[in-house]
Amino acid sequence: MAALFRKELIQFLRDRLMLFLILFLYTAEVLMCTFALSFDVRNLPTAVADFDRSADSRRLIDGFGASGYFSIEHRTTREAELAGLLDRGEALAALVIPPEFSRRQAAGETAAVQLLLDGANANTAAVAEGYAQRIVQDYALERLRRTAGQLPAAPVENRPRIWYNSELRYAYFMVLSMIGVAGMLVGVITTAAGIVREKESGTMEQLRVTPVRPGEMFAAKMLPTLLVGLAALFPGLLIAAGVGVPLRGSLALFFLFSAVFLVSSMGIGILVATFADTLQQALLMAFFALFPILFLSGTLVPVESMPWLLQYLAELSPLTHYMEALLGIFLKGVGLDVLWPRLAAMLAIGGVLLALSVWRFRRHLG
Repeated sequence: MAALFRKELIQFLRDRLMLFLILFLYTAEVLMCTFALSFDVRNLPTAVADFDRSADSRRLIDGFGASGYFSIEHRTTREAELAGLLDRGEALAALVIPPEFSRRQAAGETAAVQLLLDGANANTAAVAEGYAQRIVQDYALERLRRTAGQLPAAPVENRPRIWYNSELRYAYFMVLSMIGVAGMLVGVITTAAGIVREKESGTMEQLRVTPVRPGEMFAAKMLPTLLVGLAALFPGLLIAAGVGVPLRGSLALFFLFSAVFLVSSMGIGILVATFADTLQQALLMAFFALFPILFLSGTLVPVESMPWLLQYLAELSPLTHYMEALLGIFLKGVGLDVLWPRLAAMLAIGGVLLALSVWRFRRHLG
């Protein structure tokens, strides 16, 4: 037993890749989780439609911008443009100030403002609604102090309205996010395991002496996973329908985005397989790749609440773009005219990953 333990220890310490992965999991992964996995809402992209254009309206807008919860990124005076920003996901909240806002306060009447929230992520919308209510209350109290109590007890009234998911059912977001996570796991793990299994069984050596090119071999490996993955979406759709998730967009567009997403995920799996020699290594490396992808993709917490560096890293994940597409197709009912940048991003990510995998495999053969 002592000799066997000594052999295993020496063999383990010789595997530098395994040592690096373990060190990474206990350092970088812990740091990223600490800073990224927060359910607080910070710097929520916000659009403002100020139809009053008065000192009072500017003071209220400044209160939203200075809070740290809302980031005023768009200003408009057209309701159609406001709806477009919410549809495209460029704004997750919109503050609408009516034309009579300042006059009604001066007349001693209660002025109302409206906050439109993207309810696709119910948790984010609920938290943002609470923040907005507090900001409006602080503004009202400050105005009461400045007027020595000559105004009514509530000079400003906030009237929030939730778009896309008015009941704030978090189950809608959770079902769609789990569909995305399942697709990522299927694409990465099955593809990586299938290629590494060829290495372990020795059939990879036989494939090397055939006229089959690396790209053709990878395509043959990907096609069964793609077909099975698309077929497996039907039970997921049934579950979504059972929960009550509305499908306001195109079902064909959903399958198109799912197919491109699976190809991008399989690109990660193939790249993992080019580095791994055993199934154990492949599974550990797949976990190494999946863990940051999953929590940096908006499936757990909003990407907008993460530090700016992690937000840029999230754009490199195909799951980030797939999640935005799922929310747009199911809850918002938008089409390809709005979602095409997400499709282009997934195609680009998948193309780069597959090209890098073929290059790695050819270099290994050389």
